[in-house]
Parts: sequence; structure tokens; C-alpha cells
Amino acid sequence: MKQFAQYLAVTFATLLFCHFGFAQTTPLPAAANSTNATPRQPMLGYRMGADKPSPRTDKNSQRAHDQLVEKAKQRGIDVYFIGDSITRRWGTKDPQYREMLENWNTNFFGWNAGDFGWGADLTQNILWRLENGELDGVNPKIIVILAGINNVGMNPGGEEKVADITRGLRAIVKVAQEKAPAAVIILTGLFPRNDNMAVIPEINQINKNLAKMADGKKIRYINVNDKLADNDGKLFLGMSRDRLHPTVKGYQIWVDALKPIFTEILGPPAKTDHAPPPSGDPSVNSGTGAPTNKAN
Repeated sequence: MKQFAQYLAVTFATLLFCHFGFAQTTPLPAAANSTNATPRQPMLGYRMGADKPSPRTDKNSQRAHDQLVEKAKQRGIDVYFIGDSITRRWGTKDPQYREMLENWNTNFFGWNAGDFGWGADLTQNILWRLENGELDGVNPKIIVILAGINNVGMNPGGEEKVADITRGLRAIVKVAQEKAPAAVIILTGLFPRNDNMAVIPEINQINKNLAKMADGKKIRYINVNDKLADNDGKLFLGMSRDRLHPTVKGYQIWVDALKPIFTEILGPPAKTDHAPPPSGDPSVNSGTGAPTNKAN
């Protein structure tokens, strides 16, 4: 009887071990075996879709677009600048940027340069503008592109973000080629922004991707960041007042990189200039308020 009791005890223990030791296998990760998996969190402050044309919805930007379409219809433009407020502030008639316009005229008069930058634009906004009349029929000989810094923003986002912005810039190049197939495109590497140094590695990687798009003939690439900032991306003294937009000193560095290419393609500047007059912030002329063209 005692032996039988021991037999039952051993058997029962074995069954318990088999149930708890082997039946409770390690579960698969939630994403593989459950519909309640935690969704991937979006990148902080970043909106994907840099290569998807998207219009600005604020009234001032819509008026600015209409203004730039009319400017494009005037023709006479051999060098076409497209971008955000870093580009816009250089060649605008707004009084607070008078010093920048003087630099623009000093360097570009005779090359028939037109400024089609607009403040706070993302690459998708620039794409929409190019696809909706701002480059139609212009037929410039050179298109200078500086875009994407507003997509970069102030918060790091990693490889997905860099890839998305690169796609947006590639899409801008593509539509520029389609609208102006004879033009030489000059891709300008994104300037360092110092309102958050953590995004400098992303800017550097985007610029490396831009360099790969260039063929040295129809698509050129310039990067002046070694003259704007140190090896860590920290802007040199006097290059920016707000850690983002260039001063006249910063713009002159950009000019010095552009001029040899302009001279190669167009020859020296003429004594006359046929580009349309500079445009400005519609909100100033319409009396609707102060300028709204912030780069971010």
C-alpha cells in the first residue's frame, strides 16, 4: 500500500511538471501573435510625405503663390532660385531684408536671376508650387535648389526621416527637370541649423544623399558648410543672427560657390538685366499684418 501511494505521488508530480514546465512555452512577440500589438510611434514633430505635393492653406501663402505665378509669366529669367525663406529673404523687396537684396543685386545683376523662395515651405509645398505654375514656361538655364531644412525641423527622427526628406528633394529635382529639361540644376547642401545641434547628423546625411544625385553636368552639387560652420556644425560667428537664416556674410559664401558655375554656363554677367522685379510678402502690401515668412 505504501509503495502504491509513493507511485501515485510520483505520477502526480510528473504530470504537474509536464504541464507547467512544457505547456507554458515562451509566447511569440505581440506583433506576431496578437492583434493588440503596440503600434509604432510616429517621429516626434515629423510628418512623413516629403515627396507628396501639398499646397499651403494659409491665405498669405496662397496670395504669395499667385504672385509668384505672375512673376513666372514675365519670363526673362535665366537663373531660377527655389526654396524656403532662406532663399526668399535674399531676393525680396521686403524692407527688413534690404541688406540681403543689395547683396543679391550686387552679385546677380546681369545674370537675370529670379527668386521663387517662400518662407516656412516644406519640400512638399515647394513641389506643389512647381507643379502649379511657378516654373511653367520660364525655361531658365540654371535652377538653384535649397530646400528641406523645414522638414528637418528641430527634432531628430533617424533614418526614416532622412530617407523621406531625400525622396522629397529627389522629387523636386525630377519636376524641375520635367518643367525645364534644358536647365542645369544646382543642388545646394542644407545649411547647418543651430537651434538644436542634435539634427546636425541628419543634415549631414541628407547632404551626402544629395551629393549622390549629382552627375557633375546636368546636376551639380555644392556644399559650403565648411565655410559656414566648424566640423561639429556650429555656425561661425557672424553667419546667422537666429541660428538658422544666413546673414549677408553667409549669403556671400553661397554666392562665391555659385558664381563659377554661373560663369561657366552663362558667361560673365551682362550690363543689363531682364529678370522681373523682386516680389515681397503679400501681407505687407495688403496691410493684413506683419511678415509671416518664418523658415520653421
